[in-house]
Amino acid sequence: MSTDHPAEAPRLRGLLTAVLVTGPSMAPALRHGDAVLVRPGGRPIRPGDVVVAVFRTRPELLVVKRAVRPQDGGWWLRGDNELITDDSRAYGVADVRGRVVARYWPRPGRVPRPRL
Repeated sequence: MSTDHPAEAPRLRGLLTAVLVTGPSMAPALRHGDAVLVRPGGRPIRPGDVVVAVFRTRPELLVVKRAVRPQDGGWWLRGDNELITDDSRAYGVADVRGRVVARYWPRPGRVPRPRL
């Protein structure tokens, strides 16, 4: 098998795609094991939206983070858990693949906005 091309994160297909959250970086809004529905396309991303994205420096890694601001044709992303820095602080700008519209398991509902 040829390895000419670096690994790439899977593309989101269809109207809604199920994505499983792994790790603690989005706690308390999302926890390890939460399942969310992601919509590729739709309305434009806004600061504060929870998104599924790929960091340009880590194209094989699909992540769930909160959009902070547009930057360099992509988005600056942060996790809600300030103790975890596996976000744009470590990996730079990301390209958004879709917006999280709801958590469907184990606690169905909307994803809460961060507390200020």
